[in-house]
Amino acid sequence: MDKPALGNAIRILAAFGLAAVISGCESAKKKPPGVRPEGREKSAKTQALETGAAVLQTQSPLRPMDIYLSGFHVAKRDPSHQMEAHHYCRQVNEDFAQCVLFDGNTTDANLIGIEYIISETLFESLPMQEKRYWHPHNYEILSGQLVAPGIPETAEKELMRGKINSYGKTWHVWNSAPFGKHGDKMPLGAPILEWSFNRDGEALPGLVEERDRRMGTDIDQERLNRKDLVPLTKPQIGVDVLKKKVQRPTKSIPGVMNKNSRLSKDKEPASSRLSDKH
Repeated sequence: MDKPALGNAIRILAAFGLAAVISGCESAKKKPPGVRPEGREKSAKTQALETGAAVLQTQSPLRPMDIYLSGFHVAKRDPSHQMEAHHYCRQVNEDFAQCVLFDGNTTDANLIGIEYIISETLFESLPMQEKRYWHPHNYEILSGQLVAPGIPETAEKELMRGKINSYGKTWHVWNSAPFGKHGDKMPLGAPILEWSFNRDGEALPGLVEERDRRMGTDIDQERLNRKDLVPLTKPQIGVDVLKKKVQRPTKSIPGVMNKNSRLSKDKEPASSRLSDKH
């Protein structure tokens, strides 16, 4: 590890209040996964973040998935269909993370879907047909909508820095808690392809505010704290997906730019469409 990277790792550990990274003993009779996703090995910084999250974020309903994120999802085909989503994630390697999604952050929360998160590098390696399933993340980060409750501000900032220019592929399988609507008591219908907000005004009034009141988060303060991440951003595919579908005034923010692509002219995949019930 070079000296700057080592210094960053030490500072992150200090933010978590940890004196050192504790190495676990290699156990016998391990069964590795059938495949290993493409991507770089985890950096010391990523491992330090995981260690801190495991110590401090004890409310996870699925303990091995110990990076907790609170954010929002919107159906790609129908932007009136929005909800708060609680992500419990495992950083598989530096370029690939996988998350289980719940409608709350308590032990009785409902499992509602999954999300895969990949770096810009892995996204660019995908075929054009596949890219239409993946939503951009820069607005979620820079707007302050995406938060990691319960960890120090310095650590949260580094976590968000590592997700700049990344993409997510999200499927909801249970319409349990749509904002402003009645949810289903059972997971009914086909999976729904979810998307990200990419402009101020795309989220329904009250959606973010209700989360902030209940959880004690502050989107305005988060946005201010993350302004220095703007120079790291690049144009992303998918930023304009909801632009013509939302019937409210919307506004772009610095650092969230649409990357011109023929995907914007393609029809959405049939499997992204909401069932008739929704």
